[in-house]
This record gives sequence, C-alpha cells and structure tokens, in this order.
Amino acid sequence: MTAGNGKSSVSEKVILRTDFANLALFARGKVRDIYDFGDRLLLVATDRISAFDVVLPTPIPEKGKILTTLSAFWFRNTQDIVPNHLITTEVDAYPSACQTYREDLLGRSMLVWKTKPLPIECVVRGYLSGSGWTEYQKAGSVSGITLPGGLLESCRLDPPMFTPSTKAEQGEHDETITFGQAASVLGGGLAEQVRDISLKIYERARAYALERGIIIADTKFEFGLLNGKLLLIDEILTPDSSRFWPADTYRPGRSQPSFDKQFVRDYLKTLPWAMKEPGPALPPDIVEQTRAKYRESLRRLTESS
Repeated sequence: MTAGNGKSSVSEKVILRTDFANLALFARGKVRDIYDFGDRLLLVATDRISAFDVVLPTPIPEKGKILTTLSAFWFRNTQDIVPNHLITTEVDAYPSACQTYREDLLGRSMLVWKTKPLPIECVVRGYLSGSGWTEYQKAGSVSGITLPGGLLESCRLDPPMFTPSTKAEQGEHDETITFGQAASVLGGGLAEQVRDISLKIYERARAYALERGIIIADTKFEFGLLNGKLLLIDEILTPDSSRFWPADTYRPGRSQPSFDKQFVRDYLKTLPWAMKEPGPALPPDIVEQTRAKYRESLRRLTESS
C-alpha cells in the first residue's frame, strides 16, 4: 500500500456546515454536505460528529479532512478488489463552479460518480464488540448466526462475520438483519457479491492496520450501482465508520480504548441525555481528545513505515 501525509495544521478552519449558493445541494448527511453535478456528486466532509444517530452541535476540528484523506487512501488501495466512486480529490479538477469555494473544499472534498446506493449497509465484524456483543450476551448469536458459548467481549472472530444492517434515515437507528433478509432485499447474487467483497476488503485492511498498531474491530461499507456496475461508495475504513483499537493495549474480556468516535459515545453515556435530538454540546477537553484520536489513526495508517 502507498502512504499518504498524516500531518495537518493545528490552526485548522472549522467547518460545521457549508452553504455554497452557486451549487445545487443534493443532500445533507450526518457529516457530509453533498452537491449535485448531474452524473457526479461533490462530497464535502464537514467537522460535524454524530453519535447514536444524532448530529451533535459541537464540531471536531480537522475531522472532515481526516475522513477524506483516509477514505481516499483506502479507495486507492482497494480498487483492485472492487472499483469505487472516487473521481478526484484535486479541487483544480472540479467543475468551474466549485472554484469560488476552493479554500473550503481543499482537503475535505471528493468528486465522485453518482450511483444508486444499495438499501443496506455492509457491516463486517472481526471482533465481538458493540451491538454484536450485546446480541451475543442475550441470544448467543450475532446477526442471527449462532456462535460458540463462553466467548469474551472483544475477542477476535475468525473468520470475520458479515452482519448487514438496514440503512436508517437521519435520527433513526440502523437495525441488524440476517444475510437471508439482505438477500431478499438485494437478490441472492448481489447479496453474495457485496458480502464476499466486504470480507475481502476487511481482511486486507485488518492485516495492514495490525502491522501499524491498530486493530480494526469492525467496519461498514456502502455500495452503489452505476449502469449495472457495482461500486464502493461513501467513506471507507475511517474512525467514523469503524472501530479502531490500539493493538498494544488490547485485552479480550473488556471494552477497549479506541481511536474512533466510541470515545465520544462513552462520554455521552455519562450524561443525563435521552439519546435523541437535540444532542448535548461537547466540552473542550472531549473535543481535543477526540481530535487527537482521529489524528493518531490517520498518522498510523497513512505514514510510511
């Protein structure tokens, strides 16, 4: 794999929301503002952060640039497994209407092909954690797949598990579904294709990251169709879409420290909050620690060994 530049300025401009008057807004997601260019889309990763499907009012400086850099890195290094929607991250190559907003787009945007997104999320679990651990404790299974008894929280799963989920609207929660349910939505052939690709990407990334001191415990992928061709879309293997654990402190039998937004979730669980809109503001120390964790994941994964 080729390496990127994990360095970034301490005094980053924070962008919580974009309003590019000369561009056609296509959608505004939890993190990304998306602009329409016909057969292409401009994805702008803001510094918003969401937790429990609620967008919080406090931005995390540099977050959008970190997500973009990591996604572009992984898109480049998995395109031999499956093609993806990335056209370029070079602002100079964007449509002329974008140039007015060049400074805001630098480092945090991608021009991509517009696809028809598949209506499921492709989750791969390589370790027993999160909602998978919760289900296992209750039912001895994950995504309807029965596992051996006596497994510990955070234990490694070999082989990794494909546990698809629904794709919820903002403010709602994704729900884990069985592979059979995914096949009924997508058709058996397409479901098998995205399962096999997801597992192959994950296993490559898990091995690569482990050499750099990061355990990728689980992650989610999204796919879309363009003229019948399957493309990997959205973001890939970022601290927003994955659990990243430091390998040197890994101990099965407990929850793990992380380089991802689980740190924010854990903080929010200490608050008297109903986990619905509006989200609480984050204090400065939580913001800075979150930024440091995201930056460390970027440094470890993209800097040359």
